[in-house]
Amino acid sequence: MITDYFVIASGASDRQVRTITDEVERVLAADGAKAIRREGQSGGRWVLLDFVDLVVHVFVEEERDYYELERLWKDAPRIRWQQRAKTPKGDTTARPDKAG
Repeated sequence: MITDYFVIASGASDRQVRTITDEVERVLAADGAKAIRREGQSGGRWVLLDFVDLVVHVFVEEERDYYELERLWKDAPRIRWQQRAKTPKGDTTARPDKAG
């Protein structure tokens, strides 16, 4: 097994991709997780964050359409995500919905 979870997301621009990946790293760092590998950060068209049990791919929309990672993993179960309640500081994080 390569990893337990893949997250595949997209942004409308290079800047939005960087913002999404920065936020993923910030939220996971608050839970004590740190990416062991980060690729594509300088180009910003496809950024990969490897947290061992979780790998996050964030694409510019055109790149996501081109590479179609969902097609490669079409047999993998999909998990719906739900927003966690806001913390006292106003931060929110997402978690897997075990039901789906």
